Amino acid sequence: MRAVVQRVSFSKVTVDGETIGKIDRGLTVFLGIGYEDDQRDIEYLADKIINLRIFEDDEGKMNVSLKDINGQLLVVSQFTLYGDCRKGKRPSFDKAAKPSVAEDIYRKFIEECKSYGVLVSTGKFQAMMSVEIHNEGPVTILLDSKKEF
Repeated sequence: MRAVVQRVSFSKVTVDGETIGKIDRGLTVFLGIGYEDDQRDIEYLADKIINLRIFEDDEGKMNVSLKDINGQLLVVSQFTLYGDCRKGKRPSFDKAAKPSVAEDIYRKFIEECKSYGVLVSTGKFQAMMSVEIHNEGPVTILLDSKKEF
């Protein structure tokens, strides 16, 4: 499972001109599901994201987590995080989970994040989405449950 995590002051996702998910201060997470991902990946990545200390404390150091600031989470599915561009010019998505499997894992990930008491908004699985992000910092972190990077 892979995630691009962005610290935001505001973020929203729209589908066909309709806002379906919106948050204020918190994290926007683009989430990719790999074909080998399972419950361990869900638990690892949810815990990592919710407790990632990338918000500033009173001294200006990144030392405070989403949970500490009572921040919000916007989770957007993005299979293209598994795009492999090492060969040729067209990405291969062989390591991405099939949509039926990925959607189940995506939904379980959202429920795992909610179990931490965090307000979670989402995009729409397999939809063409427009995401507006006000990245704060900017701060962007790449995470991989298999620790490949």
